[in-house]
Amino acid sequence: QVQLVESGGGLVQPGGSLNLSCVVSGIWFSIWPMGWYRQAPGKPRELVATIGSGTTTNYAASVKGRFTISRDNGKKAVYLQMSSLIPEDTAIYYCNLDKGSSTYWGRGTQVTVSS
Repeated sequence: QVQLVESGGGLVQPGGSLNLSCVVSGIWFSIWPMGWYRQAPGKPRELVATIGSGTTTNYAASVKGRFTISRDNGKKAVYLQMSSLIPEDTAIYYCNLDKGSSTYWGRGTQVTVSS
């Protein structure tokens, strides 16, 4: 059974930083692209960042330069380092594994940016 478990969310002041983690189990991890998505209240889920099986990364324009996605294939984990956070970054952040024929999601971790 494939499982993705996110952690690291919380409440942070504007301008602050948070580091999210996602640990994957039940699947051969290293060959699949991974991503982070987010969903704010009343809005559709949107792409934040993706990382290929190697080091190729892609970012939403709204987070480029502030967020960094990385992966550790030995730990079967993907990370999202977030800095210079703004209130508009408030959302539930979801980890995603794209197997092509199937897509897997974690349950999400809440990130709230507020003073």
